[in-house]
Amino acid sequence: MNESSWGAPPGAGRWGPPDHGPASSLRGVAPPASAGPVHDWGDAAQTRPMPIVPEPGGHQDDDREQRDIRDSRDHPDDRGAARLSGPLFREEKPQEPMPTAFPDSSGSDRAPDSERPKKKSAGRNLRAAIGVGVGLGAVILASLFVYKPVFIGVIAIAVVVGLWELTSRLAERKGIKVPLVPLAVGGTAMVVAGYVRGAEGAWVAMALTALAVLVWRMTEAPENYLRDVTAGVFAAFYVPFLATFVALMLAAEADGPQRVLTFLLLTVVSDTGAYAVGWRFGKRKLAPRISPGKTREGLVGAVLFAMVAGALCMEFLIRHGAWWQGLLLGLAVAASATLGDLGESMIKRDLGIKDMGTLLPGHGGIMDRLDSLLPTAPVVWLLFVVFVGSG
Repeated sequence: MNESSWGAPPGAGRWGPPDHGPASSLRGVAPPASAGPVHDWGDAAQTRPMPIVPEPGGHQDDDREQRDIRDSRDHPDDRGAARLSGPLFREEKPQEPMPTAFPDSSGSDRAPDSERPKKKSAGRNLRAAIGVGVGLGAVILASLFVYKPVFIGVIAIAVVVGLWELTSRLAERKGIKVPLVPLAVGGTAMVVAGYVRGAEGAWVAMALTALAVLVWRMTEAPENYLRDVTAGVFAAFYVPFLATFVALMLAAEADGPQRVLTFLLLTVVSDTGAYAVGWRFGKRKLAPRISPGKTREGLVGAVLFAMVAGALCMEFLIRHGAWWQGLLLGLAVAASATLGDLGESMIKRDLGIKDMGTLLPGHGGIMDRLDSLLPTAPVVWLLFVVFVGSG
């Protein structure tokens, strides 16, 4: 290797091994032109040459570039072997970090999408949910105050659709074959019997429905018979029998529609209070293994909203009602509605589904709306009987 292979003339800030004396004494000093050719260092070669400091002036830089070109032509094998003037040996400035904000069209900095704080999502289509809720409310109010038997028909339709959703999900997810025909017929009979004959008629219809499920299932193979009829009796109790207590409230001569309206308002207000307060302030989970979206703060909101609504309803809607009775009624409704919601969440988690159906946009299925209403109906009916009588 000769000196020209370093790509710099003598005195241009290049380094070569010293002929005599310690290497440390020559650090930072360019070797004189008379020092002779640069010798190979062998094993003691410097592994990282010092950065090159170019001399001021453009003529020597131009001469150096020309000499590099000639040397690369004369010695192709040594091309880039120890080129201190190459880019790998230049002293480069440290790279500046990439900016974390990008200017938008208005000239202001905008953080990337991944670094923006995410807004809380309501978790469902609120416009569709509100629209469907308003529509259902109009149908219920019109049937409730115009002609009572029409409202009984509304309850029966909701029961049949709810049974269809529940039995369909059981068959799809668990392979449980629940006979729908005896359930639908018996469920309708329960609602009508409760309105016409009272609690006694509802219990008789429930017993006959369970018997019909047992007999109907005998027409198929005996495998899983006990499992299927158990699920059928559970479905008969869970949907139509609990819904019968709404018909019992409606049967009150003095203020039947007002009692049903109070029951519906308190349940809806409880759910709304839990949803609004939990979405805005909820941090501590109520039952994370069952329903991760529910919080303790939401439960407090449900209780407060329901108690206020209960006091107002008992004072202005129910005959001989008192505001303090409404406070107790609202507290009971908040507790039963929350437990009912958790109960259906438990069922849906066991089935591995999010909603029981898709019939109601923004809500899911009919059963997703009946989950808090069904267990609340017997609680409200009983408290009405205790506070103001059966009517």
